[in-house]
Parts: sequence; structure tokens; C-alpha cells
Amino acid sequence: MDMARLNVPDRDLSSARMKVVRAAWAAKYYRSFDRDAVLRIAGAVVKAGHDKAGHFAEAAVRETGYGVVAHKTLKNQLCTFELLNHYRDLDLVSPRVDADRKIIELPSPAGVVFALAPVTNPVATVYYKAMLAILSRNAIVLSPHPLAKTCSAEAARHLAAAAEAAGAPSGLIQCVEEPSVPLVEEIMASDKVNVIMATGGTAMVRAAYSSGNPALGVGPGNAVAYVDPSAAVDAAARCLVDSKSFDNSILCTNESICLTQQQNRGNMERALRTAGAHICSADETDRLRDYLWQDGAFNAEAIGKSAVWIAKQAGIRANDAAKILVPVVEHPGQDDLLFREKLCPVLTLTAATDFDQAVTFAAQAAKRGAGHSAAFHGTDQRRLIAYSSAVPVNRVVVNAPCSQGAAGFATHLPPAFMIGTGFAGRSSVGENVGPQHLVHWTRIAFGRDVPADLSALDIEALARKPASAPVPVMAATTASAAEPDLNRDALRAMILEELRSLKGASE
Repeated sequence: MDMARLNVPDRDLSSARMKVVRAAWAAKYYRSFDRDAVLRIAGAVVKAGHDKAGHFAEAAVRETGYGVVAHKTLKNQLCTFELLNHYRDLDLVSPRVDADRKIIELPSPAGVVFALAPVTNPVATVYYKAMLAILSRNAIVLSPHPLAKTCSAEAARHLAAAAEAAGAPSGLIQCVEEPSVPLVEEIMASDKVNVIMATGGTAMVRAAYSSGNPALGVGPGNAVAYVDPSAAVDAAARCLVDSKSFDNSILCTNESICLTQQQNRGNMERALRTAGAHICSADETDRLRDYLWQDGAFNAEAIGKSAVWIAKQAGIRANDAAKILVPVVEHPGQDDLLFREKLCPVLTLTAATDFDQAVTFAAQAAKRGAGHSAAFHGTDQRRLIAYSSAVPVNRVVVNAPCSQGAAGFATHLPPAFMIGTGFAGRSSVGENVGPQHLVHWTRIAFGRDVPADLSALDIEALARKPASAPVPVMAATTASAAEPDLNRDALRAMILEELRSLKGASE
């Protein structure tokens, strides 16, 4: 009994650590790539992602049980060419010279990005975060939700193969195959991770901020959609139903509450019903509430399920064509459970006596998704500004579906699957997160009264990096006979560098 016991290492954790080390090597060399090379790699990745968008959508629904294949296919596609086209003209690679202010700016990529992917949008998030890393010249290690690990890892491998075939360093895109909470917490604290992109539950986002590494985290939503009497009610209802039924309302940008005024409530119910909603009676509203909240907690089995499926579980007789369920809460002032976030096609309808009461209620309800999103339907711009000023959110979608609008796919906001919630949501970023958030700039600033003629500075020459050892890559073309020796030399040098750093850390 006193004999020393064998200490068996955690294989999954060891594997994840090696991925981070490999990513650090890839990031070191990728930061020397020029803009043309970055765009070539990005183009190859988005084409590969678009080609298999439907395949991975089917895999995600099959593995998680959440959402709609056709809608997930569209989300995957939107994170390919549309995402790249939005950021194509954003140059995060070339140095910049402001001759008038006598400032030279040199881009400095973060390095290794450790990115969490949620179970609700697994493959779309893998696509999105991988593309942000590529455009900003960073390496990325993705950590999927355990319930979506297979489809996420397969998607990451597919993108990585496309990137490497286009000339990217091996290890630029990787995925943890066997994620767990202890593993994720340890990797987030790694000194080789330069920034964390945290999307998921509140606890995990908080853990990212507490890891000791820089983090970009986002919080939950609870979007209130106000339908003003000035709105075209039929168009507003179609937007609400289309948005709330999209991918079975799995997006955090979807509307949770439909708020209108008493004078408009009848028209709103009629328009919603015409658009495909099932309007719940008082008894059905009670049944739905009891089903969705059990022992004070939201019933997770309803997440991402269809309106018809949820209706059957709750004992509600709804038409098989019903796209969403609409429980009706008479008075907006009470703290009803149905006023909370619902990641399923259930949209709570309530009516205020006047605009002032509507704004007061919306401001209170939105605090449960502080900093996130809200929607406004109508043409009264004075009320639009008053509503937007009062509700504690960072984006208000006007006369468009909030699910797609806040995420930048039905508006001109940046397309994103990380919706920054800012100070109100206790987040470090309040915008839709893009590749620019993964690059800092070294600024060389001359004194105001110091002569400095920068007008003739050759930016192209400035952008050229000193020659460095070749990077081990999986090239699309056949390598020459000399390349394997050079790659082995580079690999040996990096291994020696890594061993020296480990030795120094242990002393």
C-alpha cells in the first residue's frame, strides 16, 4: 500500500495542450504572410465551408437534436462568402502611414485564439470564428460543446485541410475532440493562449474572463420587439413569425417578447395568426408556462424544438402548420416567467396601456439580456429614438427580423455569431465581433514639433518581413526534393525553442 502509484496522464488534456503548442508555432509563421496570401487562404476556406454547408447542417441537427436543417444550412452558408465579402476590404495585414499626424501603425495579431463553440450553433460558429482568425492572421483552437463535438471537429478538420492546401501553416485551425469543463478551464488559463472567444453559457463566459487571459465574451439575450401603432401590422407579424421560427429560435438574437399597445392588440393577434402563429388561450398559456418552466428552471428539452412538438408536450392542440406559439400575458408589469429568454419558437405577447408604459416595461425586461438586442416596428422616428435610448441594448433592429437583423444577415450590421453585450452585459466588447478585435496596432508616433517626412515612405517595403525559416505546411502542389529537409530543420528549431522555454519555466 505504501508503494508509489503510477500517475496516468489525462490523454484528452495532453492532446489539447499539444494543439495549443502547435497553434503557437503556426501563429508565429502565419503572421508573416502578406495580404494576398491571407485572402487566398480565406477564399479556399469559405469555398470548402460553403460546399459542405448542408452536410454539416444535417450532422449538427442529428447530433444535437436542435434546429432545422435548412436553416442551419443557410447559417453555415452565411458564414462563408458573405462573411468574407463583408471584411474583404478591411486590411488587417498591411502597415498604415498617416503622414499628416506623423504616425506609423504596424499590425500585431493576437497569436493563439482559443474559441468556445455552443451547442446551439456549432458548425456556424466554427466557420465564423475560424474565418475571423484567418483574416486577422491568428491561429485558432476551437472547443465545441460536448453535445456537438463530433460535427464541430469534422467541420474544423474540413476547413483546416482547405487552408493548408492553400498554403496555410499546419495547425492553423484545430479542434478539441473530447471537451470537458475541467479541460476547457485549464486550456483557457494556458500562457500560450493569447485571447479567448467565449460563446456559450453565462458560467463559461465568466470563467473565460476569470482565466487570467484576455477574453471576448458575450452574454444571453432577451429581445423585446415593440410594435408601434404606426407599424404596418401584417409586415411586422410576418417578420416576427419568420424570425422566431428560424432554426426553431435557437439564436440568442431572436425575439422573446412581442410588445404592443392595447389599442393595437387585436390587430396584432389577427396578423400573427395569419402569419402562421398559434395564439394561446388563457388555459393554454398556463399549460405552456408550466411545461417550459419546471421547478423554477427552463425545461431544456424544449430548446430548439418545433412549435408543434412543444405544443404536444404541453397538451395544446395546435395546427400542424403552426410556426410559433404565442402565449398571451395580459399585463406587462408583472414578473411572469414567460417574459424571460426562450430558445424555442415561443413568443410572448403583451400589451401596454400607452407608449410610456411600453418603454418602461421594455427597459426592465431587456435587463435580463442587458446589452444585447431589441426590435422596433413602426415609422414614428421620435418613438424609435425614445425606445432605443431607454432599452439597455447595443443594437435595435428596425422593421426586420431580429434573429437575422441583429446578427447582421438582414441589416448592414457586421455578420456575426458573437453579439457583444458591452458594459451593460458585463462584456469587454459591445459590437458584433469581427476580425479587427483580434488585432492590435503598434503605433510609432513622432513628436508634434519634430520634423518627420513620412510622405515618401514605401508601405510595401515596410510590409515585407525579414526572411524566416519555411513553415511546415501541407501544400496543394508536390513539394520539391529539398523542401522536406528544410521543413525538418524548421521543425527541429521550433522543438528546441519549445524545450528551452519549458526548461526555463520549470527552474
